[in-house]
Amino acid sequence: MIKEYLTYDDVQILPKYSEIKHRIDCNTLTNVTKSWELAIPIVSSPMDTVTEVDMAQEMNEFGGLGIIHRFLSIEEQASQIGRVTLGPSAAAIGVTGDFIERAQELVKQGCKILCIDVAHGHHKLVKESIRRIKNEVNGKVDLLVGNIATGESARDLCEWGADGLRIGIGGGSLCSTRIQTGVGVPMVSSILSCVAVADGYDVPCMADGGIRNIGDVCKGLGAGADTVMLGSLLSGTKESPGLITKQGVWPNEVLQKKYRGSASRDSKLDRGESKHVEGYSTTVPYKGKVIRIISDITDGLKSSMSYVGAKNIEEFHSKCELIKVTNAGVVEAKPHLL
Repeated sequence: MIKEYLTYDDVQILPKYSEIKHRIDCNTLTNVTKSWELAIPIVSSPMDTVTEVDMAQEMNEFGGLGIIHRFLSIEEQASQIGRVTLGPSAAAIGVTGDFIERAQELVKQGCKILCIDVAHGHHKLVKESIRRIKNEVNGKVDLLVGNIATGESARDLCEWGADGLRIGIGGGSLCSTRIQTGVGVPMVSSILSCVAVADGYDVPCMADGGIRNIGDVCKGLGAGADTVMLGSLLSGTKESPGLITKQGVWPNEVLQKKYRGSASRDSKLDRGESKHVEGYSTTVPYKGKVIRIISDITDGLKSSMSYVGAKNIEEFHSKCELIKVTNAGVVEAKPHLL
């Protein structure tokens, strides 16, 4: 019998009795790894059109976290890490080539969290990279590891020494993994499976991919994730890397910025690669400063917490009950006149 797996549109959060007088009273403090807390459970994705030093700095100022992408020279990525202030700085690394040298230089510059950033985290190379970083890199650093999608993978990564898990395979807005390979697990079921295991190891979980709106953020956290990683929602902002371009003729010009998947052909060609393309490249409307988006998400999350009577993220995990909805329920959930 084929098991049923659910994603964000398949569920809604059940409202419950609440004694919370105002959503401002809800506390969004959470852990992103074993050692590091965040004031808000929002992490910007290590994509080359989402997070470099400007985004990382802004995320820190608002209480979240920005992970500087790994598609830079070691010197440039380390330099950017050295310019991030006000909180735990984070950077992405791979599992082949000069990743140990990169990790050492990043930690030397003050990096507190290394994100082992690969498409398939339940892999021998990831196991070996965790072992080598723990043994060979001087200094205290937490390892955020992914991406994974199953309880079995969560158990193995926790046993291998991961300090945080990144959950989600094939759910990103520009990811074509599920189309080209048929591999992937719908996000809500993936989160539930991984969290059920990771909680036993006291390892925080991050939901990465498939989030299109604030309600999806709330559902991901309600399913048990401690943080959510955002790419498309933060793309096109002032703080994201890349130039603002204009399309159209004045006075009807539209401002845009590039947004591309890390495995897109566009991104790979910039790195001198051409094989194993599993993503797309596009342009998105310019959105202005990221603070507006972060504020909207935080307000929506606190409101969701108040609907179930949860004063903090831990209570949200225990009190949030997800119910399955029909296709008619999905339609009903959206504004009808738009």
